[in-house]
Amino acid sequence: MGAGKRGVLTAAVTVVCAVTVLAVPGTAFAAPTPPPDPGTTASVTVVTSDVELEAVRKKLDKLYRAAAKATDEYNAAEEKARQQTAQVVRLAKKIVEGREKLDDLKDRAGAAAAAQYRGGGLPPEARLVLSDDPQDFLDGAGRVRQEQHAAKGMLGEMTRTQRDLEEYAEDAREQMRKLEAGRKVKAAAQKRVERQIEAAEKLEAELEQEEKERLARLERQAAARAQATWLSSGVLDELTSKATAQGREAVAYATAQIGKPYQWGAEGPNTFDCSGLTSQAWLAAGKTIPRTSQMQWQHLKRVDVEDMRPGDLIIYWADASHVGMYVGDGVMVHAPRPGRTVTLAGAGSMPILGVVRPDPGAE
Repeated sequence: MGAGKRGVLTAAVTVVCAVTVLAVPGTAFAAPTPPPDPGTTASVTVVTSDVELEAVRKKLDKLYRAAAKATDEYNAAEEKARQQTAQVVRLAKKIVEGREKLDDLKDRAGAAAAAQYRGGGLPPEARLVLSDDPQDFLDGAGRVRQEQHAAKGMLGEMTRTQRDLEEYAEDAREQMRKLEAGRKVKAAAQKRVERQIEAAEKLEAELEQEEKERLARLERQAAARAQATWLSSGVLDELTSKATAQGREAVAYATAQIGKPYQWGAEGPNTFDCSGLTSQAWLAAGKTIPRTSQMQWQHLKRVDVEDMRPGDLIIYWADASHVGMYVGDGVMVHAPRPGRTVTLAGAGSMPILGVVRPDPGAE
């Protein structure tokens, strides 16, 4: 192993924690390489121990979790941008309609003024007083009242329309300000995602193929230990709920994506991130749910782990930065992280924050 590579692994060990703390039961350790005999020129092969690789695994896990959190921020900003753009479009439509209405009212007001001009420029009241016929006077009085009422109504409508136009314009400007602020949030989140993933990929690139294989084995062992601990709690003994019709459709969609690559910010059809998979699965089942794992945790109905049924979403980590879909028998389907594909995994293979249900009212 070169000096640069050795430095990266040593740094990973230092960043995560002391080597003695990282040791786990059942982990095999490489025997120390004996020093060469004095005077010999034989080269020494530096062996990366499983302890060091475990430190790398934890460092990678930390980096990818940070990337997942930033991805959630990016997705949330993207969702808000879509909503605000749609609102701007609706407001723009109202502004166009309001202007057309105002132009029509002005045309009608102009027509009334023209009619008065054709009457000699006298207001209706004056023409009425000059009438010699009593019946014409009575009929004219009624028309004057109607015209006065219509004129007041038209003036009031013009005032309201003008006020509405000003409010629509101000709302549109506010939505545009929010949209611009959201773009900045999204751009910052994108940079954080890319930075974390780049650091993780650089760390993995320093490993030899054999070390990558051992690292993958350590990842599987860590997941298996977490799943065994979760199962030993007896949680499956209490799971009796069956999937709803929509839940079965959501599970069918999610499991049909197995093998497709993870891509942060993706919602299919060829790549997915974790919440992109779950939100699209439920959309395919006819139910629109929030886009991000954090929003799913915040807005969907929470249920006890012991009551979860296939189709429910399992939210992971204290910051709700990951989500998978429960499929039954203690297994969930999820899009894990960059470099991985949609796959099945133990429902308890990561720390569970809680469970949410997209279709709480369904039997």
